[in-house]
Amino acid sequence: MILFISVLAIIMIASSHSADKKVHEIARLNNEVKELRSEMIDARGKLMDLKKETSVEIKMKEKGLAISEIPPTKIKVKSQK
Repeated sequence: MILFISVLAIIMIASSHSADKKVHEIARLNNEVKELRSEMIDARGKLMDLKKETSVEIKMKEKGLAISEIPPTKIKVKSQK
């Protein structure tokens, strides 16, 4: 009887340790998700800044390119039916 109770106690302790380990793993993963989400939002903000026309214009001036003074014209092609 004592052996049976001790085996049950060992199983209960092992189960408790396993559950605690899973809880800690879930908490760690939740923290990692929060960090990655904030990193993604920060990267998205930087991308939006880089995509702005003024940012692109500054980068192109550094490379020797400038915005055209003449606006683009639309080319219309008539079908030959």
